[in-house]
Amino acid sequence: MLEKLFSLRQNGTTIRREFIAGLSTFLTMSFIIAVNPGILSDAGIDFAAAFMATIIATIIGTLIMGLYAGWPVAVAPGMGLNAFFTYVVVLGSGFTWQQGLTAVFVSSLLFFIFSLSRLRAWLLESIPAALQAGITAGIGLFLAMIGLTSAGIIVSNPDTIVGLGTIGAPEVLLAAFGLMLIAGLEYRGIKGGILLGILAISVIGWVTGLASFGGIMSAPPVASAAFSLDFSAVTSPAFISIVFVMLFVDFFDTTGTLTAISEIAGKRREDGTIEGLNKAVVADTSASIVGALSGTSNMTTYLESATGIKAGGKTGLTAVFIALLFASCIFFEPLFASIPAFATAPALIFVAANFLSALRRVEWDDLSQAVPVMMITLIMPVSFSIAAGIALGFIAYAVMKVIAGKASQIAPALWVIVAFAAVWLYLSA
Repeated sequence: MLEKLFSLRQNGTTIRREFIAGLSTFLTMSFIIAVNPGILSDAGIDFAAAFMATIIATIIGTLIMGLYAGWPVAVAPGMGLNAFFTYVVVLGSGFTWQQGLTAVFVSSLLFFIFSLSRLRAWLLESIPAALQAGITAGIGLFLAMIGLTSAGIIVSNPDTIVGLGTIGAPEVLLAAFGLMLIAGLEYRGIKGGILLGILAISVIGWVTGLASFGGIMSAPPVASAAFSLDFSAVTSPAFISIVFVMLFVDFFDTTGTLTAISEIAGKRREDGTIEGLNKAVVADTSASIVGALSGTSNMTTYLESATGIKAGGKTGLTAVFIALLFASCIFFEPLFASIPAFATAPALIFVAANFLSALRRVEWDDLSQAVPVMMITLIMPVSFSIAAGIALGFIAYAVMKVIAGKASQIAPALWVIVAFAAVWLYLSA
């Protein structure tokens, strides 16, 4: 049955190899089980409900990717998108978490329809690689700011806006050590380095009494945030702008990740097209719809799936094994609920560092690229608004190209985005 479904022989792989690949990806990205519920709980979602939503959405989304698209990759709540949901949509804009989930649902549904049309390619081809890199790096710095504040390394200061926290505090020292530990484990190629780092710092916190330990295993939680959508705010300008930003960021995140993974998976053809890309995008967007209905923020394909591909994963069976491994985690809610913020903060900061590698694609000698990218990457964390960074960066890019006499380099689709950005700035003023 597996041979017929996944064409294992034709793809030069075996069930054992696909399982090892799935296990490799699971260990690399399983930190999301601890981090995502922690972020969503700040928005008011019960931790146990967010825990179940994270796992259920990941299982279903990854199965769609494996069984429909046939890609050996995992789909889970996206880092950066979950932070945007909690700290911008709910805490920043005053929406309830139910209204926030509705925004995720609407943006995912629009992205799904958008993915079925030719507009996706038209829009993607119009956006310069430098601006795409700026968005990726800006989201990384946004995550880093959240991690640094959660760790107590950065605190608010009425005189300087932000300042350095109490470095000698035990929680701060443990968070700093956790970052170095995770980076060291990942550098040495140890699978699951992020998860191991989180657990190591948590154990130290439990033993020293800095955090409470609630157990390891239990029956799956009955708490649920599923089907909690609230459409009462859908016509408000603020809601519409949030949907636009979610759609925009999810578009770049999904397309960029799938494009990067296609290189590793050998799915890029000689003519530059990517085998099965349309199905993979549809699977990813479908997963986000499932995620919103389950009770979590936008879903996305995980770049960590590359570890499984490097371990030999070639078919959708790898994704099926990843989903099964996530399913086994529903019995460990007490363990994940006991993980303190100073243990997950280093993971946020470390993941942020990986986002910054995108800046290599920027031609820094070209100021018409460098200045807009700088605005995107700095405004996002400083203003605590991904939308503001995108809007101001794109407008700056268009204005600078016009002043430089290079208006012809701006594609028509990019002018559409700039217009949307200007409208968003006007509405949010």
